[in-house]
Amino acid sequence: MNAMTVEHAGTTLQLDKVTLAFTVTARGQVWRWAPSYRPRLVTADGREIFFSDAESVTHYAWNTGIGKGIRSAYQGFSVDGKAIPFSFETIVWVEGVSGDVYFEFVPICEEGLSVRAVYWPGCMEFDEPSDRWYSVLNILQGLLLPNTWSSEVSKLHFDGQMCSCAAYMPWFGQVRPGAGYIAICQHPWDAAYQVDHPANGPYSHVSVRWLPSLGKLAYRRVMKYTFLGDCDYNDLCKVYRSYVKETGLFTSLAEKAARSPLVDKLIGSAIVHKGIKTHVSPDSWFYHENEPEKNDCLVPFSARAAEIRHYKEKGIEKLYLHLDGWGDPGYDSRHPDYLPACKEAGGWEGLKELSDTVEACGYMFGLHDQYRDYYFDAPSFDENFACRAPDGSIFDMARWAGGRQTFLCASQAPYYVKRNFEEVLRHGIHLEASYLDVFTCNEGDECCHPWHTMTRKECFEYRNACFSYLLSKNILPSSEEVTDWAMKNLVFAHYGPYDFMLQPPGTPRKGIPTPLFNLVYHDCMILPWPMEHLEGQEDYMLYALLNGGAAYLEREGAYPNCDGAFDGAATEPRLDEKIARYQIVAKLQERIAKCEMVRHEFLDHDWKKQRTTYSDGTTVTVNFHDNSYRIDLG
Repeated sequence: MNAMTVEHAGTTLQLDKVTLAFTVTARGQVWRWAPSYRPRLVTADGREIFFSDAESVTHYAWNTGIGKGIRSAYQGFSVDGKAIPFSFETIVWVEGVSGDVYFEFVPICEEGLSVRAVYWPGCMEFDEPSDRWYSVLNILQGLLLPNTWSSEVSKLHFDGQMCSCAAYMPWFGQVRPGAGYIAICQHPWDAAYQVDHPANGPYSHVSVRWLPSLGKLAYRRVMKYTFLGDCDYNDLCKVYRSYVKETGLFTSLAEKAARSPLVDKLIGSAIVHKGIKTHVSPDSWFYHENEPEKNDCLVPFSARAAEIRHYKEKGIEKLYLHLDGWGDPGYDSRHPDYLPACKEAGGWEGLKELSDTVEACGYMFGLHDQYRDYYFDAPSFDENFACRAPDGSIFDMARWAGGRQTFLCASQAPYYVKRNFEEVLRHGIHLEASYLDVFTCNEGDECCHPWHTMTRKECFEYRNACFSYLLSKNILPSSEEVTDWAMKNLVFAHYGPYDFMLQPPGTPRKGIPTPLFNLVYHDCMILPWPMEHLEGQEDYMLYALLNGGAAYLEREGAYPNCDGAFDGAATEPRLDEKIARYQIVAKLQERIAKCEMVRHEFLDHDWKKQRTTYSDGTTVTVNFHDNSYRIDLG
């Protein structure tokens, strides 16, 4: 017999012993792996080794008190004609209570092979040329990718690593008429995924790959598949919302507000993002060789204090000032040795005056800081505390303003955060929030230095420890984007945008922007939204309303044509107009910030008319054909 079949809890598993492919029949629907897929791993030197290369492949029935399935043992591999003891097992089983299917990869012996990635389980056959067949991808805020989408989708941020902006949440799914599934990665810190969608389709293939941890596969890796009947992307999001509640990751804004009343103070605040000093190093990617005057910018603290007073005179009651470039070296320079406060801008006295002004106006104040980029010219720089690769090397680049840098091992970050913030507070700076850059945007780091060996999972734990420290000082933590590994501590972020918002205007979109993250976590995070109205294009304020989020009143781009700030892309409205637009968004946010986004809908065929519904009954309908909106309060 070339097939092995197991039936349990209404679900049928079938293993093809020749191709090693699985077919799942659940809720009367058949899901099978794509015929083009072959289970494989890739070695550190780039060679492919297929599961079927094993001399011995044995399949067993897997029957436990919680489910039934199939265990497969693989051993007897060889490299360059030489036998090696490398071996592993896979276990695919159906949980009796839920009917969910678990795909588990279990390393048994890693001797003889250095593995770069394991491509298993396989991608589903999803090859119908129909826009009613779509993939659900957590690229930034979220994306639906119809099988017939005109643009190719294959390259992902950070090569698809989970726990980065490539996947705010570690799952993907696919929906077709009458059926769908969600695949949840239960070990996301050492995982990535890939998407294969050619221009115009007619297919989309999505699958996970497992990454080594400090050079070893080391432990069991698990993907959990939930198969649904008639469903859409909303249903997949709610499956995941239930999952994070079960696992204890879900932490609502109401819970966070109970820990700190500052959460309520932040809700409805105008978000103002301003800078003090920038000095671009000659070795920086952003250095202007032919226009050297663009390499330096300085705004005194007193000028920012005057702006704060002006906002108050304009009648703004709630405001959060996010301040860049406040340290003496300037923006993105010499971290983690960023102190003292910028002397040219007024030093500690000037920063305190600004802080006191913000406090006197009843506003909130936060500082931009950075504890991943580790600059070679920082006075305390020591490459022994940089993230070290297995070959002993350290990362080296010179992209940002401060020039040459590597990555600080995250094991050191909590110490530097404490050192710097204690000094800031000692100078009487009144902080109610602050921003630790890139922690929730970039992938996790590993470090092989024997003094502070660190896995990716430990990296995220160290980053979380930095957020915990801020909370212990009653300072609300934020970071660049959002990710659910930080959900217990993170209160807000710089943004959680759709992917297209970070691309130059006119760039072909990867798919249909969809608020997947907010369908799961709207009532857990405060997300500010850009408010630009691009000439002849969509009014971004409508996305802020649709998502029930916060509004940027003013947002200075740190770098030209980077992170969604594009030269000449938007007309700059007068301050009075910006205030009026902010107030519209803030009024809605104050009503629904702690409400679940229950449902999102596309109301027409070209996805221009959309509606969100919140748990208090409020609905927000937007129409990007004419940039109109309607709010119906619950």
